[in-house]
Amino acid sequence: MKRYICLVVSIVSLCFVNAQERIEPVPFGDMEQWAVRYIKESRMIGGKTRVLYAIGPTDTIRQNQPYVYGQAGCPWTVSSAYAKVAGIEKASGTVYPEKRGKGYCCRMDSKMDSVIAIGIIRLKVMVAGSIFTGKTSEPVNNEGTKDPYAVVDMGVPFTKHPVAMLLDYKAKIEDSDEIIYAQAVSKPTKKKGRDAAVMSVFLQKRWEDQDGNIHAYRVGTGYERVYNSIDWQNDHRIPILWGDEITKRSDYKSYMGAGGQVFKARNSKGKMVLVNEEGYSNAEPTHIIISCSSGCYEAFVGHPGNTLWVDNIRLVYKE
Repeated sequence: MKRYICLVVSIVSLCFVNAQERIEPVPFGDMEQWAVRYIKESRMIGGKTRVLYAIGPTDTIRQNQPYVYGQAGCPWTVSSAYAKVAGIEKASGTVYPEKRGKGYCCRMDSKMDSVIAIGIIRLKVMVAGSIFTGKTSEPVNNEGTKDPYAVVDMGVPFTKHPVAMLLDYKAKIEDSDEIIYAQAVSKPTKKKGRDAAVMSVFLQKRWEDQDGNIHAYRVGTGYERVYNSIDWQNDHRIPILWGDEITKRSDYKSYMGAGGQVFKARNSKGKMVLVNEEGYSNAEPTHIIISCSSGCYEAFVGHPGNTLWVDNIRLVYKE
């Protein structure tokens, strides 16, 4: 009888706690709507038609044209991109919709992307599949192929105060302590390192000075890496810690905190500039960056074969 009463009390307590929270879906975070893009690559590199996918209003695009991110209030952009460098058109796909039950989820792959030029020269690039709130400028130009951050406007306007991010996820992580650096201009090289999938949410208070430089304080941080394969985890909760609370976490690493990530954004003059995170604040945020990726390293570094799936991305608020 005593055990029964304890169980009832526990259930009532849990319901009471849940009743103090409100869950809001992130727009298009249910991964049910996608645009399908057919990109015809230049004959010089094989002339194949590649299929790219973008999270956003359902559409089919059969032309080599830039995708307009931000349609219908969709906050997401993806690492898959259409590039045009020196007149050569190329498509790179690392993000895809995949069936899950009666609907879809988002799949992100880490892989070695190869380009065969004139049937002779084989160029290899290490790419990780990623989704994030923001906008990518297409077609990606020469600068963007050297520095992917140069074409990604990271973050979208946001002024709320969530306490956590909820999502469903699963991962396939290769059991290897080796990573590969490959940027096409040189032969791929192997290094020691353990790659991991990443799920994160960053809140910033941004402002722009008279010279067009963008500054920011880190207002909120939720961060998690996945180092091992795991089946679907539904309603997985990633707490968002405010101000500098993240630095007090027992597993805190510098890459979680202010200045630990590379963010660029378009300033009021239309120029892409670095977002300089200068510390922490409990002020009201102005922007949110939600990011999920099959790799945890900087551009052109990772381990082929790693995959991250995510679905039903939501934010949790205290009532």
